[in-house]
Amino acid sequence: MRKPRDFDAQLKALGDKARGLKSRKVQQLGELVIATGADALSVDELAGALIVLAETKEAGKKEAWARRGAAFFQGRARRNAPATDRDVDGPPAQPGGSQPASVRKGAA
Repeated sequence: MRKPRDFDAQLKALGDKARGLKSRKVQQLGELVIATGADALSVDELAGALIVLAETKEAGKKEAWARRGAAFFQGRARRNAPATDRDVDGPPAQPGGSQPASVRKGAA
């Protein structure tokens, strides 16, 4: 005889998993805002910029933004890679660091 399924437990587990995924997504979005330096913007400015981005229908602009975003993440991956994975023979990425001046002022 087959054991009956506990639908309530399965539903609760799915709900817990969904809450965890949403929480992780929100945390990663916040980390992205900080990593890009957008935390220096006011909430109104950031919201307005995101609205304009979401409403944009021009494929060319979206492709340019995607390329710039990909370059941002590739640059971060190279900076965060262990020294053995880096191209040590190449020139340094940026001698003064890659943070914008507004972020460096707050760190000093």
